[in-house]
This record gives sequence, structure tokens and C-alpha cells, in this order.
Amino acid sequence: MQRQSVLDRQVPLHRWVILDEAVLRLIVGDEAVMAEQMDHLPFTAGAHAAGSGHFVILGREDARNPLNSMAVVYIGMRRRGLYLDDVDALSSYKLSFDYLRSQAADSTTSLRLLGTVR
Repeated sequence: MQRQSVLDRQVPLHRWVILDEAVLRLIVGDEAVMAEQMDHLPFTAGAHAAGSGHFVILGREDARNPLNSMAVVYIGMRRRGLYLDDVDALSSYKLSFDYLRSQAADSTTSLRLLGTVR
């Protein structure tokens, strides 16, 4: 709940989220828990092109002053997390994210699917 507070702050967190449709269909808890979780989601494109599991790109881009830009890739694993900050890794994961965005369903389709599954 504490992590969700960043979504309600005065200057909201800017984020892009791409979820695999499987997260809607794998039941964790019971149907009521799943419905409540789905109420927090604003998805059908088949297998994605990222080629790996989940990852998060943290940071910011500043085209006007590149020295203010910073980014790191976070990969969550079972017992620890891995942070990657070298240029090649960042470029590779940013490209994967671009592929994912290109394959993701549009907002209208995603909302329709979410309503159907819920």
C-alpha cells in the first residue's frame, strides 16, 4: 500500500507498464482478490519479443542536458535483484521495451479484455 502512494502524489509518477495477459488469468488468492487487483489496472498480443522475463527501466531522459540523464535496468530474481547500468545493457533493454510497446494491444482493446476477464 505504501508503494502505491507514488501514484497519488501531486506530481504523479510517469510510467509505462506492459503486462502479459497471463497475469489476468493466473489466479492468486481467490476471485475477489483477483477482481480487486484488476480494478487497479488500466492487454491480447500473443507472446512478446522481449526474449526474457520481467524487467524495469528506472531513470530519466533529459534530451536538453544529457548529463542529467540517468537510467538503470532492474531485473528481479527469486532471492535478489540485479541492476544493470552499462550502455550496452540499457540499449538492449530499451530496444526490448520498444518491441513490447509495438506488440501491445491498444488501450481500447486492453480495457475490453480486462472487463471480460474480470
